[in-house]
This record gives sequence, structure tokens and C-alpha cells, in this order.
Amino acid sequence: MEWLFVLRWLHIIGAAVLFGTGAGIAFFMLMAHRTGEPRIIAHTAGVVVIADWIFTATAVIAQPITGLLLALEIGWPLSSLWIVLALGLYGLTGLFWLPVVWIQHQLRDLAREAASEGTALPARYHRLFRIWFICGFPAFFAVLAIIWLMIARP
Repeated sequence: MEWLFVLRWLHIIGAAVLFGTGAGIAFFMLMAHRTGEPRIIAHTAGVVVIADWIFTATAVIAQPITGLLLALEIGWPLSSLWIVLALGLYGLTGLFWLPVVWIQHQLRDLAREAASEGTALPARYHRLFRIWFICGFPAFFAVLAIIWLMIARP
């Protein structure tokens, strides 16, 4: 198997993991939140936190490495507009992802506390959830744009 094929495959898998895990996490967190049940939210958020660290973080690290190696191997200048735009959007996605990861930990902990005490979710939970939800949109559309740039290379 040739090196370039392996790099492309790894890069595409990484993009799929970033997009798929992000969409999956958003879906499951939203569905758990809609129940209003601290026990369900705590469990789901706990799984989401683990998935984010295992899958998303791994892909976040692998993507720029495989992308750089691909560009060098193929001979694409790193100053190409589509690469610069993709990297800018990647950075923007990271600016939204990092707080979201922290928020997911907070949501998990707040839901666990409410579940163990048999109380309703606190106002802080709802405030953080709104921020988490809003942060998902720019990150989601930035990843879609990056995938488009990778395919179209305008």
C-alpha cells in the first residue's frame, strides 16, 4: 500500500470522526437534555465526555499532522488559499470546541449532583447548556466548510 494512499485514508477517516462524533455528541446531549432527568443527563454526558476525549481529541491531533504530510507529499503550497482557509476554520472550530469540552464536564457534574441529591437541575446547568448549544453551530458549519475545501480545493 502506498504512503500517499494511507495518508489520504487517515485524513478522510479523521474528518469523518470529527464530523460524526461531533454530530453524534450533539444529538445525544440534546436528547438527554430534553428529558429533563438529571440521571439520564448525567449518564449521557459522562459517555459524551469519554467519547470526546477518545475520538474527537485523537482526530483533532491527527488531522493537522496528516494534512501537513499530505500537502508536503503532493506538493501543495501551504500558502494555497484553500489550505489557509481550512486552517483558519480549523482554528475557529477549536475555539468553540475547547469551551464545549469544559462545559460538557460541568453539565455532567451538575447533573450527577442533582441526581444524587434528588433535586432539579440548577440554573447554572441551563445557562451552560444554552452556551454549549450555541457554540455547536459555528463549529458544525466550520467543519462542513473544511470538508468542502478539502474536496473542492478551489
